[in-house]
Amino acid sequence: MSSGEDFGWRRIVVPAYGPTLLSASATGAVVPIAALRADELGASLGMAAFVVALTGVGQLIGVLPAGALVSRIGERATLIRAGLLDVVALAVAGWAPSLWIMGSALLVSGLASSAFFLARQGFMIDVLPQHLLARGMSLLGGAMRAGLLLGPVVGALAIAPFGLQGAYGVAVVLALGSVLTVVMAPDLTADHERARAGKPQAGVFRVIRRHARLLLTQGLGVTVISALRTARLAILPLWALHIGLDGIDSSQIFAAAGVAELVLVYPGGAMMDRLGRVWVVAALLLVVSGSFLVLPLADSKGELLAVALCMALGNGLGSGIVMTLGADAAPTVDRAQFLGAWRLTGEVGNASGSLGLSAVTAVASLPVAAVALGVLGLGGLAWTSVWMARADRERLAR
Repeated sequence: MSSGEDFGWRRIVVPAYGPTLLSASATGAVVPIAALRADELGASLGMAAFVVALTGVGQLIGVLPAGALVSRIGERATLIRAGLLDVVALAVAGWAPSLWIMGSALLVSGLASSAFFLARQGFMIDVLPQHLLARGMSLLGGAMRAGLLLGPVVGALAIAPFGLQGAYGVAVVLALGSVLTVVMAPDLTADHERARAGKPQAGVFRVIRRHARLLLTQGLGVTVISALRTARLAILPLWALHIGLDGIDSSQIFAAAGVAELVLVYPGGAMMDRLGRVWVVAALLLVVSGSFLVLPLADSKGELLAVALCMALGNGLGSGIVMTLGADAAPTVDRAQFLGAWRLTGEVGNASGSLGLSAVTAVASLPVAAVALGVLGLGGLAWTSVWMARADRERLAR
Protein backbone atom coordinates (compact mmCIF):
# COMPACT_ATOMS: atom_id res chain seq x y z
CA MET A 1 0.00 0.00 0.00
CA SER A 2 1.44 3.38 -0.95
CA SER A 3 1.92 6.15 1.57
CA GLY A 4 -0.06 9.36 1.48
CA GLU A 5 3.00 11.13 0.13
CA ASP A 6 3.35 8.65 -2.76
CA PHE A 7 -0.23 9.02 -3.92
CA GLY A 8 -0.60 11.22 -7.00
CA TRP A 9 -2.66 14.03 -5.52
CA ARG A 10 -1.62 16.34 -8.35
CA ARG A 11 -3.17 13.96 -10.88
CA ILE A 12 -6.64 14.22 -9.31
CA VAL A 13 -6.73 17.84 -8.14
CA VAL A 14 -8.40 19.33 -11.22
CA PRO A 15 -10.87 16.51 -12.08
CA ALA A 16 -11.74 15.85 -8.43
CA TYR A 17 -11.88 19.29 -6.87
CA GLY A 18 -12.11 21.79 -9.74
CA PRO A 19 -15.77 21.13 -10.64
CA THR A 20 -16.80 21.19 -6.99
CA LEU A 21 -15.06 24.51 -6.30
CA LEU A 22 -16.65 26.13 -9.35
CA SER A 23 -20.11 24.70 -8.71
CA ALA A 24 -20.07 25.78 -5.06
CA SER A 25 -18.85 29.24 -6.13
CA ALA A 26 -21.82 29.50 -8.48
CA THR A 27 -24.15 28.67 -5.60
CA GLY A 28 -22.36 31.11 -3.31
CA ALA A 29 -22.70 33.92 -5.85
CA VAL A 30 -26.51 33.81 -5.79
CA VAL A 31 -27.37 32.74 -2.23
CA PRO A 32 -26.93 36.24 -0.71
CA ILE A 33 -29.06 37.96 -3.35
CA ALA A 34 -31.77 35.39 -4.16
CA ALA A 35 -34.21 37.02 -1.72
CA LEU A 36 -33.48 40.45 -3.23
CA ARG A 37 -34.19 39.08 -6.71
CA ALA A 38 -37.50 37.68 -5.42
CA ASP A 39 -38.28 41.11 -3.94
CA GLU A 40 -37.68 42.69 -7.37
CA LEU A 41 -40.38 40.38 -8.71
CA GLY A 42 -42.87 41.54 -6.08
CA ALA A 43 -42.51 38.91 -3.36
CA SER A 44 -43.39 39.69 0.24
CA LEU A 45 -40.80 38.91 2.91
CA GLY A 46 -42.43 35.57 3.70
CA MET A 47 -42.82 34.65 0.04
CA ALA A 48 -39.20 35.60 -0.65
CA ALA A 49 -38.07 33.27 2.14
CA PHE A 50 -40.20 30.47 0.67
CA VAL A 51 -38.82 30.98 -2.85
CA VAL A 52 -35.23 30.93 -1.60
CA ALA A 53 -35.96 27.74 0.39
CA LEU A 54 -37.03 25.96 -2.80
CA THR A 55 -33.37 25.21 -3.60
CA GLY A 56 -33.17 23.19 -0.39
CA VAL A 57 -36.47 21.51 -1.20
CA GLY A 58 -35.05 20.47 -4.56
CA GLN A 59 -31.98 19.03 -2.88
CA LEU A 60 -34.15 17.05 -0.48
CA ILE A 61 -36.51 15.53 -3.03
CA GLY A 62 -33.74 14.98 -5.56
CA VAL A 63 -31.44 12.68 -3.60
CA LEU A 64 -33.18 9.37 -4.24
CA PRO A 65 -33.81 10.00 -7.95
CA ALA A 66 -30.17 11.11 -8.18
CA GLY A 67 -29.03 7.75 -6.83
CA ALA A 68 -31.13 5.95 -9.44
CA LEU A 69 -29.76 8.21 -12.20
CA VAL A 70 -26.12 7.65 -11.24
CA SER A 71 -26.65 3.89 -11.11
CA ARG A 72 -28.12 3.99 -14.62
CA ILE A 73 -25.76 6.31 -16.53
CA GLY A 74 -22.66 6.59 -14.30
CA GLU A 75 -20.92 9.37 -12.39
CA ARG A 76 -19.31 11.26 -15.28
CA ALA A 77 -22.46 11.42 -17.42
CA THR A 78 -24.48 12.53 -14.37
CA LEU A 79 -21.98 15.28 -13.57
CA ILE A 80 -22.24 16.66 -17.10
CA ARG A 81 -26.02 16.50 -17.32
CA ALA A 82 -26.60 17.86 -13.81
CA GLY A 83 -24.10 20.64 -14.42
CA LEU A 84 -25.78 21.72 -17.65
CA LEU A 85 -29.19 21.63 -15.98
CA ASP A 86 -27.85 23.90 -13.23
CA VAL A 87 -26.49 26.35 -15.82
CA VAL A 88 -29.94 26.65 -17.40
CA ALA A 89 -31.70 26.87 -14.02
CA LEU A 90 -29.44 29.68 -12.79
CA ALA A 91 -29.92 31.62 -16.01
CA VAL A 92 -33.70 31.28 -15.77
CA ALA A 93 -33.71 32.30 -12.09
CA GLY A 94 -31.66 35.40 -12.83
CA TRP A 95 -33.78 36.62 -15.73
CA ALA A 96 -37.18 35.16 -14.82
CA PRO A 97 -40.07 37.52 -15.62
CA SER A 98 -42.22 36.19 -12.77
CA LEU A 99 -41.84 34.88 -9.26
CA TRP A 100 -43.19 31.41 -9.98
CA ILE A 101 -40.71 30.92 -12.83
CA MET A 102 -37.85 31.98 -10.55
CA GLY A 103 -39.05 29.60 -7.82
CA SER A 104 -39.33 26.73 -10.29
CA ALA A 105 -35.80 27.42 -11.52
CA LEU A 106 -34.40 27.39 -7.98
CA LEU A 107 -36.19 24.09 -7.34
CA VAL A 108 -34.58 22.62 -10.47
CA SER A 109 -31.19 24.00 -9.38
CA GLY A 110 -31.59 22.09 -6.12
CA LEU A 111 -32.42 18.89 -8.02
CA ALA A 112 -29.31 19.36 -10.17
CA SER A 113 -27.20 20.03 -7.09
CA SER A 114 -28.29 16.73 -5.52
CA ALA A 115 -27.32 14.76 -8.60
CA PHE A 116 -24.04 16.62 -9.02
CA PHE A 117 -22.75 16.11 -5.50
CA LEU A 118 -23.94 12.51 -5.29
CA ALA A 119 -22.06 11.72 -8.49
CA ARG A 120 -19.03 13.60 -7.15
CA GLN A 121 -19.01 11.43 -4.03
CA GLY A 122 -19.07 8.25 -6.10
CA PHE A 123 -16.26 9.62 -8.26
CA MET A 124 -14.11 10.24 -5.18
CA ILE A 125 -14.70 6.70 -3.89
CA ASP A 126 -13.35 5.35 -7.18
CA VAL A 127 -10.23 7.54 -7.43
CA LEU A 128 -9.07 7.56 -3.80
CA PRO A 129 -7.15 4.72 -2.12
CA GLN A 130 -8.88 3.46 0.98
CA HIS A 131 -6.20 4.71 3.38
CA LEU A 132 -6.62 8.29 2.08
CA LEU A 133 -10.39 8.26 1.71
CA ALA A 134 -11.15 10.59 4.61
CA ARG A 135 -8.47 13.11 3.62
CA GLY A 136 -9.78 13.18 0.08
CA MET A 137 -13.38 13.62 1.21
CA SER A 138 -12.35 16.32 3.70
CA LEU A 139 -10.68 18.25 0.91
CA LEU A 140 -13.84 17.86 -1.16
CA GLY A 141 -15.81 19.38 1.70
CA GLY A 142 -13.16 22.10 1.92
CA ALA A 143 -13.55 22.84 -1.79
CA MET A 144 -17.29 23.30 -1.25
CA ARG A 145 -16.68 25.66 1.67
CA ALA A 146 -14.07 27.63 -0.26
CA GLY A 147 -16.46 28.01 -3.18
CA LEU A 148 -19.26 29.23 -0.92
CA LEU A 149 -16.84 31.87 0.41
CA LEU A 150 -15.46 32.85 -3.00
CA GLY A 151 -18.81 33.02 -4.80
CA PRO A 152 -20.30 35.97 -2.86
CA VAL A 153 -17.10 37.99 -3.31
CA VAL A 154 -17.04 37.51 -7.10
CA GLY A 155 -20.78 37.97 -7.37
CA ALA A 156 -20.67 41.24 -5.40
CA LEU A 157 -18.12 42.68 -7.85
CA ALA A 158 -20.60 42.17 -10.70
CA ILE A 159 -23.61 43.65 -8.90
CA ALA A 160 -22.35 47.26 -8.95
CA PRO A 161 -22.12 47.55 -12.76
CA PHE A 162 -24.86 45.09 -13.76
CA GLY A 163 -27.33 44.88 -10.87
CA LEU A 164 -28.53 41.60 -9.37
CA GLN A 165 -28.37 39.96 -12.79
CA GLY A 166 -24.62 40.51 -12.65
CA ALA A 167 -24.33 38.00 -9.80
CA TYR A 168 -26.49 35.52 -11.69
CA GLY A 169 -24.33 36.02 -14.77
CA VAL A 170 -21.24 35.20 -12.71
CA ALA A 171 -23.02 32.11 -11.35
CA VAL A 172 -23.87 30.91 -14.87
CA VAL A 173 -20.25 31.34 -16.00
CA LEU A 174 -18.93 29.48 -12.93
CA ALA A 175 -21.44 26.65 -13.35
CA LEU A 176 -20.54 26.34 -17.02
CA GLY A 177 -16.87 26.28 -16.05
CA SER A 178 -17.62 23.37 -13.73
CA VAL A 179 -19.17 21.40 -16.61
CA LEU A 180 -16.28 22.19 -18.95
CA THR A 181 -13.80 21.03 -16.30
CA VAL A 182 -15.57 17.67 -16.09
CA VAL A 183 -15.61 17.33 -19.89
CA MET A 184 -11.98 18.34 -20.44
CA ALA A 185 -10.36 16.63 -17.43
CA PRO A 186 -9.03 13.06 -17.75
CA ASP A 187 -11.66 10.38 -17.25
CA LEU A 188 -10.26 8.67 -14.17
CA THR A 189 -13.24 6.40 -13.47
CA ALA A 190 -13.89 4.88 -16.91
CA ASP A 191 -12.64 1.42 -15.88
CA HIS A 192 -14.81 1.42 -12.76
CA GLU A 193 -17.88 2.47 -14.71
CA ARG A 194 -17.32 -0.17 -17.37
CA ALA A 195 -16.99 -2.82 -14.67
CA ARG A 196 -20.38 -1.80 -13.22
CA ALA A 197 -22.11 -1.45 -16.58
CA GLY A 198 -24.54 -4.19 -17.47
CA LYS A 199 -24.84 -5.54 -13.93
CA PRO A 200 -28.37 -5.83 -12.55
CA GLN A 201 -29.41 -2.84 -10.45
CA ALA A 202 -31.82 -2.96 -7.53
CA GLY A 203 -34.43 -0.26 -7.01
CA VAL A 204 -33.71 2.55 -4.57
CA PHE A 205 -36.37 1.50 -2.07
CA ARG A 206 -35.20 -2.11 -2.13
CA VAL A 207 -31.69 -0.90 -1.28
CA ILE A 208 -33.11 1.23 1.53
CA ARG A 209 -34.94 -1.79 3.01
CA ARG A 210 -31.78 -3.89 2.72
CA HIS A 211 -29.72 -1.32 4.66
CA ALA A 212 -32.47 -0.01 6.95
CA ARG A 213 -30.65 -0.88 10.18
CA LEU A 214 -27.52 0.98 9.13
CA LEU A 215 -29.50 4.02 7.98
CA LEU A 216 -31.44 4.12 11.26
CA THR A 217 -28.30 3.87 13.43
CA GLN A 218 -25.33 5.58 11.81
CA GLY A 219 -27.70 7.51 9.58
CA LEU A 220 -29.41 9.02 12.61
CA GLY A 221 -26.03 10.36 13.71
CA VAL A 222 -25.63 11.96 10.29
CA THR A 223 -29.06 13.56 10.69
CA VAL A 224 -28.00 15.15 13.99
CA ILE A 225 -24.71 16.42 12.54
CA SER A 226 -26.50 17.95 9.55
CA ALA A 227 -29.18 19.52 11.76
CA LEU A 228 -26.56 21.24 13.91
CA ARG A 229 -24.67 22.48 10.87
CA THR A 230 -27.77 24.03 9.30
CA ALA A 231 -28.98 25.50 12.58
CA ARG A 232 -25.54 27.04 13.14
CA LEU A 233 -25.80 29.03 9.91
CA ALA A 234 -29.30 30.20 10.83
CA ILE A 235 -28.81 31.06 14.50
CA LEU A 236 -25.67 33.20 14.25
CA PRO A 237 -27.24 36.07 12.26
CA LEU A 238 -30.37 35.79 14.42
CA TRP A 239 -28.25 36.08 17.55
CA ALA A 240 -26.41 39.07 16.11
CA LEU A 241 -29.80 40.72 15.62
CA HIS A 242 -30.87 39.60 19.11
CA ILE A 243 -27.99 41.45 20.78
CA GLY A 244 -28.30 44.56 18.61
CA LEU A 245 -25.51 44.12 16.07
CA ASP A 246 -25.91 45.54 12.57
CA GLY A 247 -25.54 43.84 9.20
CA ILE A 248 -21.87 44.80 8.86
CA ASP A 249 -21.01 43.23 12.23
CA SER A 250 -22.94 40.08 11.34
CA SER A 251 -21.22 39.81 7.95
CA GLN A 252 -17.79 40.25 9.51
CA ILE A 253 -18.48 37.49 12.01
CA PHE A 254 -19.71 35.19 9.24
CA ALA A 255 -16.68 35.92 7.07
CA ALA A 256 -14.23 35.25 9.90
CA ALA A 257 -16.01 32.00 10.78
CA GLY A 258 -15.98 30.94 7.13
CA VAL A 259 -12.22 31.39 6.90
CA ALA A 260 -11.65 29.63 10.23
CA GLU A 261 -13.67 26.66 9.02
CA LEU A 262 -11.03 25.92 6.38
CA VAL A 263 -8.13 25.75 8.85
CA LEU A 264 -8.76 22.22 10.12
CA VAL A 265 -10.07 20.63 6.92
CA TYR A 266 -6.99 18.57 6.06
CA PRO A 267 -5.95 17.83 9.69
CA GLY A 268 -9.46 16.52 10.33
CA GLY A 269 -9.22 14.19 7.34
CA ALA A 270 -5.79 12.97 8.44
CA MET A 271 -7.17 12.33 11.92
CA MET A 272 -10.04 10.28 10.48
CA ASP A 273 -7.67 8.18 8.37
CA ARG A 274 -5.14 7.54 11.13
CA LEU A 275 -7.19 7.36 14.33
CA GLY A 276 -10.68 6.48 13.14
CA ARG A 277 -13.85 8.30 12.18
CA VAL A 278 -15.38 8.23 15.64
CA TRP A 279 -12.82 10.65 17.10
CA VAL A 280 -13.66 13.37 14.60
CA VAL A 281 -17.40 12.79 14.94
CA ALA A 282 -17.06 13.07 18.72
CA ALA A 283 -14.92 16.23 18.51
CA LEU A 284 -17.29 17.87 16.03
CA LEU A 285 -20.40 17.17 18.10
CA LEU A 286 -18.73 18.10 21.40
CA VAL A 287 -17.35 21.43 20.19
CA VAL A 288 -20.42 22.50 18.19
CA SER A 289 -22.86 21.39 20.91
CA GLY A 290 -20.83 23.15 23.58
CA SER A 291 -20.85 26.30 21.47
CA PHE A 292 -24.64 26.21 21.25
CA LEU A 293 -24.86 25.83 25.04
CA VAL A 294 -22.68 28.88 25.73
CA LEU A 295 -24.23 31.02 22.98
CA PRO A 296 -26.83 32.53 25.38
CA LEU A 297 -23.90 34.04 27.32
CA ALA A 298 -22.67 35.98 24.29
CA ASP A 299 -23.92 39.57 24.54
CA SER A 300 -21.26 41.45 22.57
CA LYS A 301 -19.69 41.28 19.14
CA GLY A 302 -16.43 39.87 20.53
CA GLU A 303 -18.17 37.15 22.49
CA LEU A 304 -20.36 36.17 19.55
CA LEU A 305 -17.26 36.08 17.33
CA ALA A 306 -15.56 33.73 19.80
CA VAL A 307 -18.56 31.36 19.80
CA ALA A 308 -18.82 31.49 16.00
CA LEU A 309 -15.12 30.68 15.65
CA CYS A 310 -15.45 27.68 17.98
CA MET A 311 -18.40 26.41 15.97
CA ALA A 312 -16.48 26.93 12.72
CA LEU A 313 -13.36 25.12 13.93
CA GLY A 314 -15.40 22.17 15.20
CA ASN A 315 -17.38 21.99 11.99
CA GLY A 316 -14.28 22.38 9.82
CA LEU A 317 -12.58 19.54 11.66
CA GLY A 318 -15.42 17.32 10.47
CA SER A 319 -15.32 18.53 6.86
CA GLY A 320 -16.34 15.64 4.62
CA ILE A 321 -17.31 13.41 7.55
CA VAL A 322 -20.79 12.63 6.18
CA MET A 323 -19.39 11.70 2.77
CA THR A 324 -16.61 9.64 4.37
CA LEU A 325 -19.02 7.67 6.54
CA GLY A 326 -21.24 7.08 3.53
CA ALA A 327 -18.27 5.88 1.48
CA ASP A 328 -17.24 3.51 4.28
CA ALA A 329 -20.70 2.02 4.54
CA ALA A 330 -21.52 1.92 0.82
CA PRO A 331 -21.83 -1.58 -0.67
CA THR A 332 -20.01 -2.46 -3.86
CA VAL A 333 -23.28 -3.47 -5.51
CA ASP A 334 -25.97 -0.78 -5.81
CA ARG A 335 -23.60 1.83 -4.41
CA ALA A 336 -25.25 4.86 -6.01
CA GLN A 337 -28.69 3.96 -4.68
CA PHE A 338 -27.26 3.52 -1.19
CA LEU A 339 -25.42 6.85 -1.35
CA GLY A 340 -28.69 8.52 -2.35
CA ALA A 341 -30.37 7.08 0.74
CA TRP A 342 -27.38 8.07 2.88
CA ARG A 343 -27.49 11.63 1.58
CA LEU A 344 -31.21 11.70 2.35
CA THR A 345 -30.44 11.26 6.07
CA GLY A 346 -28.31 14.40 5.86
CA GLU A 347 -30.92 16.37 3.92
CA VAL A 348 -33.54 15.43 6.52
CA GLY A 349 -31.17 16.83 9.14
CA ASN A 350 -30.69 20.01 7.14
CA ALA A 351 -34.44 20.56 6.96
CA SER A 352 -34.96 19.61 10.61
CA GLY A 353 -32.26 21.97 11.84
CA SER A 354 -33.78 25.10 10.34
CA LEU A 355 -37.39 24.09 11.03
CA GLY A 356 -36.61 23.02 14.58
CA LEU A 357 -34.81 26.28 15.30
CA SER A 358 -37.79 28.25 13.98
CA ALA A 359 -40.31 26.20 15.96
CA VAL A 360 -38.54 26.38 19.32
CA THR A 361 -37.81 30.09 18.87
CA ALA A 362 -41.46 30.77 18.09
CA VAL A 363 -42.74 28.74 21.04
CA ALA A 364 -40.11 29.73 23.61
CA SER A 365 -37.17 32.00 22.75
CA LEU A 366 -33.89 32.10 20.83
CA PRO A 367 -31.76 31.30 23.94
CA VAL A 368 -33.96 28.27 24.67
CA ALA A 369 -33.51 27.15 21.04
CA ALA A 370 -29.72 27.44 21.39
CA VAL A 371 -29.72 25.30 24.53
CA ALA A 372 -32.07 22.76 22.96
CA LEU A 373 -29.72 22.39 19.99
CA GLY A 374 -26.77 21.92 22.33
CA VAL A 375 -28.61 19.18 24.22
CA LEU A 376 -29.58 17.54 20.91
CA GLY A 377 -25.93 17.52 19.89
CA LEU A 378 -24.80 15.92 23.15
CA GLY A 379 -27.48 13.28 22.76
CA GLY A 380 -26.22 12.69 19.23
CA LEU A 381 -22.69 12.42 20.60
CA ALA A 382 -23.72 9.61 22.95
CA TRP A 383 -25.60 7.81 20.17
CA THR A 384 -23.00 8.14 17.45
CA SER A 385 -20.06 7.25 19.69
CA VAL A 386 -21.46 3.75 20.06
CA TRP A 387 -22.30 3.14 16.40
CA MET A 388 -19.33 4.93 14.87
CA ALA A 389 -16.88 3.12 17.13
CA ARG A 390 -18.41 -0.18 16.04
CA ALA A 391 -18.16 0.88 12.40
CA ASP A 392 -14.49 1.82 12.88
CA ARG A 393 -13.72 -1.61 14.29
CA GLU A 394 -15.46 -3.33 11.38
CA ARG A 395 -13.67 -1.13 8.83
CA LEU A 396 -10.24 -1.77 10.33
CA ALA A 397 -10.95 -5.51 10.48
CA ARG A 398 -11.61 -5.68 6.72
